[in-house]
Amino acid sequence: MLDSLRKGAGTWIAKLFIALLIFSFAIWGVTDFLQGYGQNTVAKVGEKEVSLLEFDRMYRQDLNRLGQQFGRPLTPQEGASLGIPQQALARLIGQAAMSNAAQELKVGISDDRLGAIIQSDPAFQGASGRYDRSRLQQVLNANDYREDEYVVLRRQEAERGQVIEGLIGGMSAPQAYLAAFDAFQNETRSVEYVAIAAEQIGDIEDPAEDTLVTYYDGKKADFRAPEYREIRYVELVPSALARPEDITDADARSEYDRRISDFAEPERRRVRQLSFNSDEDAQAAAQALAGGKTFADLMADRNLTNNDVTLGVMSRADFLDDAIGDAAFTLSAGDTSDVVEGRFSNVIVNVEEIIPANTTPFADVRDEIVEELALEQAEREILDLLDEVEDARAGGALLDEIGERFSLAVKSTGSFDRDGKTTIETDAILPDAEGLIAGAFDSDIGIENDVLQIGNRGYLWYDVTSVTPERDRDLDEVRDQVIAAWKSDQLNERLSQKATDLLAKAESGTSLGDLAAAEGVSVQTAEGVTRSMPTGDLGSDALTAIFEGPAGSVATAESADGNGRVVLKVTGSEIPEFSPETSEVTALEGQLSQQVQNSLLDLFVAEQETRAGVEINSAAVAQVMGLNPDGTAHSGSGM
Repeated sequence: MLDSLRKGAGTWIAKLFIALLIFSFAIWGVTDFLQGYGQNTVAKVGEKEVSLLEFDRMYRQDLNRLGQQFGRPLTPQEGASLGIPQQALARLIGQAAMSNAAQELKVGISDDRLGAIIQSDPAFQGASGRYDRSRLQQVLNANDYREDEYVVLRRQEAERGQVIEGLIGGMSAPQAYLAAFDAFQNETRSVEYVAIAAEQIGDIEDPAEDTLVTYYDGKKADFRAPEYREIRYVELVPSALARPEDITDADARSEYDRRISDFAEPERRRVRQLSFNSDEDAQAAAQALAGGKTFADLMADRNLTNNDVTLGVMSRADFLDDAIGDAAFTLSAGDTSDVVEGRFSNVIVNVEEIIPANTTPFADVRDEIVEELALEQAEREILDLLDEVEDARAGGALLDEIGERFSLAVKSTGSFDRDGKTTIETDAILPDAEGLIAGAFDSDIGIENDVLQIGNRGYLWYDVTSVTPERDRDLDEVRDQVIAAWKSDQLNERLSQKATDLLAKAESGTSLGDLAAAEGVSVQTAEGVTRSMPTGDLGSDALTAIFEGPAGSVATAESADGNGRVVLKVTGSEIPEFSPETSEVTALEGQLSQQVQNSLLDLFVAEQETRAGVEINSAAVAQVMGLNPDGTAHSGSGM
């Protein structure tokens, strides 16, 4: 998703979108103004102004919220490609239109009522659950509001709320609408159909040369070679800086001693345990053991298997109950304990096997420790070296100079396209740096590019060294692919034609049974088919056809897998009785009522905007977004 977002933000389409966004906002039918209004006004609805501060605050909040979802800050170009500024400004314009309506209707709210609304806001309640003025101040400061400004905004919100409540408050969906929607959702149909597969079409011969040439000439764009790029790069990663030869045996031995617990495995025991519900049962079992019975005999007396009593292989530290652990680790292999008073019940434990403690020798893990210490040392050096490399790049140093000065390998890639594929459509071998492909295609030869991050501890610098423009391929380059595409198109055409021919016969009165017999297939049936649930060969295309006509209608559609066709007949239809009291209908009523209310409110707001007139200060919009009119970021923009 992030790669797609970056690609979209860097394309000419996105830049065009941004430019249109800044200069027109034509979705509202608004006019643009550059003179006659204060620089602090971003829009006007009638006489109601939308301040630059309001737009900036809402835009930043929306941009930050989406950035949190993506896991990183979004650039202005990325935000614009997602329509964030347009949505923020649309909401503010709608609010201004509603405030105009409230003013015209002379709607107001008393100071006492407004104070009660603010004090009842859960966001301003302290630990006691009551209104806390200090909490109010914290929230306002965190969101960059002055108290008097916030009170004005809450007053306007309350006034708009009264208009909205008067307009749509308590409005519910009409029962006839609810019943029709319920019937639409829950109607089921029964169907019989004949499936037509590729096997019924038979083999399709390769096309004649003139046919293939004509086909290719009309489809060249489908086989066009994409643009390819090549880069040279330098990676600054721990593995490139690591110097195992600098790690002495003494260093490695010291690390081994410090982490000895990582290489030592304590004594472990394979333990079984019998638990008893009462002390009497436990003592009886102990007496049976003293009388010559084995632990296995006690298990057999209770119809228990090994899985029922085994605790597995455990070290002393693995036992949560110290008494049981002590007992298990005082026994020899094969021995059984007396009754042990455990934390939750009395038990008898048996030790099946003792696995001695073991410590991996230093010699066996030396190389591993040396490698880890070398990488840790390299990670500490990377940030200092990063600054040095960046300073060198800022001073005009080329990649070869960077590599030589800092003993870093300069590497090259083969050609790759925007999808990271090579010219033979295999995955290109590229550094695992986030944004590399998008950046390479947004750059050009001779352009210095921003450093990219590799994982949590690595960095990459790169230059575009080759650009191969997209082009039309010669037929011989893609002959096999073109032949395969022609055959696929032919198969689809013949499947559709056969389905059309069978449909015509069915519409003339031939039964599906007779049609199926002629094709050497059987008629299939489906019961309880709904509009939203594909089943078997019946995909979304077939469901549309099934519910388009009345019972008895016939139709043809693409099969669910897209590789065949079905000729179908609707044999029955059933609409369940409408029951307003069910939980499903109650939930549906809530959804439809909300939709009705929203639709009415949208119409009202649109009418208010049209009556009042909307004007946009596009220069102020660009200023808030940190963009130039061409959709590029201002130099030095913090976004």
